[in-house]
Amino acid sequence: MNLDDLKSLNPKTPGAWPWAAKLIAFGTIFISVVVAGALMDWQDQWANLQTSKDEEGVLKDKFMSKKAQAVNLDLIKKQLHETQESFGALLKQLPNKSEMDALLTDINQAGLGRGLQFEFFRPGAEVIQGSFAEQPIAIKVIGSYDDLGRFASDISKLPRIVTLNDISISPAGGALAMDAVAKTFRYLDEEELASQKKSDKSAGAKK
Repeated sequence: MNLDDLKSLNPKTPGAWPWAAKLIAFGTIFISVVVAGALMDWQDQWANLQTSKDEEGVLKDKFMSKKAQAVNLDLIKKQLHETQESFGALLKQLPNKSEMDALLTDINQAGLGRGLQFEFFRPGAEVIQGSFAEQPIAIKVIGSYDDLGRFASDISKLPRIVTLNDISISPAGGALAMDAVAKTFRYLDEEELASQKKSDKSAGAKK
């Protein structure tokens, strides 16, 4: 059949068409149905493919993150070990409760050893800070400029941690008077830590 024959066919009476025209029409309809069905099915598969690609990207990022952590694990362990050693060394510089009296005596002797005159030496109430207790000591000493400087240097060299804070120097006759707050720290023993945790829990329950 040629194109003119196809144009002359009446679409309202397909039964009267020649067999060649019928076969062509059937083939066209069949192919159209197959193509349409395939496109609809492939559309779902394409969406699934895109979803799978997105999931693959997320999993790949997680893998790279875990890999980086694994590579740095040894370094992290080493840094943790060094931190623990440093913390242990600092902890050794803190007295326990039974050693506080001896430390207060050391501070007093540091001043007397430099020929300073103590106007007052008043330990204040301890301030609990986590696992440690801060002990403030209000002091006022009188002496020469050089002796006051040596006293401050001796305080910094004590085997236990002691700091001088809120320092104020004023004339006192022919000498100088230094007002300061010496602060030292001690670690809490197990009984005190347990009591502190109990107090924290009680305070948290009241909020």
